[in-house]
Amino acid sequence: METREISHCVSTPGWALFSLRNIEEMLQCPVCYDFTNCPIYQCRNGHTICLSCKLRVKNKCPSCRQQMDDDIRCLLLEKMTKSIEIGCKYKEYRCHEIIPSCKKHKHEDSCDFRLYNCPRSTLGCCVNGDISTLVSHLVNHHMAEIITDSNFQRQFPIAHLRHDQTCSTWIPHVSYCFGQYFCLHAEATFLKDVAPVYMAFVYFMGNDMDACKYRYKLKIEGNGRKFIFEGIPRSLRENRTRIKDRGDALIVMRSLPHFLEEETRTRRLEIAVQIWKI
Repeated sequence: METREISHCVSTPGWALFSLRNIEEMLQCPVCYDFTNCPIYQCRNGHTICLSCKLRVKNKCPSCRQQMDDDIRCLLLEKMTKSIEIGCKYKEYRCHEIIPSCKKHKHEDSCDFRLYNCPRSTLGCCVNGDISTLVSHLVNHHMAEIITDSNFQRQFPIAHLRHDQTCSTWIPHVSYCFGQYFCLHAEATFLKDVAPVYMAFVYFMGNDMDACKYRYKLKIEGNGRKFIFEGIPRSLRENRTRIKDRGDALIVMRSLPHFLEEETRTRRLEIAVQIWKI
């Protein structure tokens, strides 16, 4: 006879204790294998399915192939999902929230401990993970340079642009300061899909709330000209496209390096970076 540890049980107000494995089996959608949210539908043979998957399989029960055009609700499971409290799937990343199972997806979609996408996700990289995983990934796969300073200067030769799927970029630079990681992103792109520009900004490798504790400044200068952008580091939760569309970055016309450098020097974008905590 199989035994189950009491530590793997969940409590339900006014109910007996159920093993977590049994609860998962009862509330698991047979199509997406996730906890079902209300409304929960069932076929005439009693097989259940979540709403999004019901639409995906075109109202045909995946278990017995019966049509589910009657929209029969499984009120018992819906009542269970409103009563049972479970842990977040990001508990191994330090989320200790206990939430009603019917609110599980909503919580996990905005959980502060959910995994981050690679800063180059909008350029075709599909890797995600916690911060330490992404830092290692940036170094090993995107040849990022690690800088242990909050003030630094980097040169971006025009000839060294890397051609990705949607734009041309330079390798990222990761700064470790104030106990946090920041990522300098620079690229050649088109503003409003028309004007050719260079764009640079700083990612905060963490959530939005912590990002607001810091400020950064980007400066390019030469030949008596100076351009400065100052702002809040953007969390990795924000994607590059949204940042570009809002103009929340240092953006200069591509002809600018020609005016900043002497004619005999190689064309490059030289950016001075300063990060501080407020």
